[in-house]
Amino acid sequence: MIFLTRLNNKEFTINPDLIETAEATPDTVITLTTEKKYVVKESIDELIEKIAAFRRRCHPEFRGGTRSNEN
Repeated sequence: MIFLTRLNNKEFTINPDLIETAEATPDTVITLTTEKKYVVKESIDELIEKIAAFRRRCHPEFRGGTRSNEN
């Protein structure tokens, strides 16, 4: 989950795996695969960085590590 900020300054979390699109209109509008939309204060660049940080935390291959074989 990543933290984002609504236009009313309320913070909330969203699952980045469900993000289908993000548009700057000029506010950032996030559309999920469920067709639910959120308007947030973060820019597209900030959103991308938050998603990248999430992926690095969850997946070792994004940190430059390797996945362990646990067979």
